[in-house]
Amino acid sequence: MTADGISIGVNHASPVPPYEQLRAQPADLIAVGRLGQGARLPSVRQLASDLGLANNTVVRAYRELEAAGLVESRRGSGTRVIAPSATTDIEVKLAEHTSAYAAARQLNATNDEALAAIRYALAHLDRP
Repeated sequence: MTADGISIGVNHASPVPPYEQLRAQPADLIAVGRLGQGARLPSVRQLASDLGLANNTVVRAYRELEAAGLVESRRGSGTRVIAPSATTDIEVKLAEHTSAYAAARQLNATNDEALAAIRYALAHLDRP
């Protein structure tokens, strides 16, 4: 799928749920400025068809992007990127880093192992 010339896809073999992959990719692209204000995302039906997903999977991803203040959906005019406010900047960056965590799951670590690694990193973040 492309949004303003930027490719977004889903790895069906990944342990990361498809809706999360669909949420994270545009969030990351918005965070780094590759998807700017006014960029239009594909329609739910088109994206679901292109990626072989259920419409509800795409709807969930778009709803989460909207809840994070990254996009706005309007019936009849589609889903467009809105300028993230300063309050959502932290959320965008957190989503970006969370995507890296989700990718780490491909190492076959359990949730407990991954969370333990995050807790360790947080505990040692401010130490020299």
